[in-house]
Amino acid sequence: MSRYAMIMAGGAGTRLWPMSRPAQPKQLIPFIGGRSLLQIAADRLEGVVPMERRLICTGRDHLEVIRQRLPDFTDDRLLGEPVGRDTLNAIGLTAAVLAEQDPEAIFAVLTADHLITPQEEFTRCMTLGFDLVSDDPSRMVTFGITPTHPATGYGYVQLGDDVDGFDGAHRTVRFVEKPDEATARSYLESGDFAWNSGMFIFSAASFLKAVTAFAPEAAEGLASIGAAWNGPQRETVLSNVYPTLPRISVDYGIMEPASTSDDFKVCTIPMAVQWTDVGSWPSYGETLDADGDGNRASGPAEFMDSRNVLAVSEDPDHLITTIGCDDLVIVHTPGATLVFPRDRDQDVKAMADRVAGRND
Repeated sequence: MSRYAMIMAGGAGTRLWPMSRPAQPKQLIPFIGGRSLLQIAADRLEGVVPMERRLICTGRDHLEVIRQRLPDFTDDRLLGEPVGRDTLNAIGLTAAVLAEQDPEAIFAVLTADHLITPQEEFTRCMTLGFDLVSDDPSRMVTFGITPTHPATGYGYVQLGDDVDGFDGAHRTVRFVEKPDEATARSYLESGDFAWNSGMFIFSAASFLKAVTAFAPEAAEGLASIGAAWNGPQRETVLSNVYPTLPRISVDYGIMEPASTSDDFKVCTIPMAVQWTDVGSWPSYGETLDADGDGNRASGPAEFMDSRNVLAVSEDPDHLITTIGCDDLVIVHTPGATLVFPRDRDQDVKAMADRVAGRND
């Protein structure tokens, strides 16, 4: 069975405005040591899946900039969604395309949002996941991040019995939504729960079978797109059918019902890694070194009597300076400058929406 991987790179990432904008969505900002999150996600697959079997699923409007930034990804490995229809359909599209090309295809689903270290642990867990599905294509593998604190912003997965013959893999008991703090603390103390990472491994054929069983309203449309993919009607069928698919997440639409079904075997592999979801400016700040006062900078900056300030500049010749500032985030680009108290990061999206079109 051939092994593939698909990186989900959709979404606008407006909580990282003004660096994230239509012409440069979050996953393409080169702000992690000069590399983008998408490039890092692609490089992470080295030694797991060969380059020629790596795919990217993204918005159609982002295809051209991805071609420019990641030229190793040829057109046959770029899947452009006409509109976003949530994760079940992004994965379903990938499964439909792969099943037409390789009926025994197995593929990993990754995201372009995360930083994951160490690489060796990621590679070990991914290889184990592929081995599980190769042994039994009815298995659906998810990866649970070993929790370090009672986080309330993540979904959780409960680990069950060991999978015989596959050290480090567990049967999955259930998926749970984002808990309150007391519940999250009880999960952490039990040792039986992990953060739901949003990474998976599926057999393409088995995933499509699951869509038929649990999301039949999407199954027919995905089948028609897959059947047309290698013919001249690809773009016409994709444009006409994909926007009609029901918007639904893979966790809710597939993984939760599959975990209680006799036809599928949902497994979880705990992954003992440092896992950073770079979804906001404060979370991005955690990727940078802090000075003695907790200040962090990407680009030229000078802090005077300031504490816990994050300063980010897209212009290497633009100096950000602060005097007597605490708990601020400052982001400068040629088109816009954003300043907000650290605890108001949830409002960045609202500001991006408010000024949409003014600095694109």
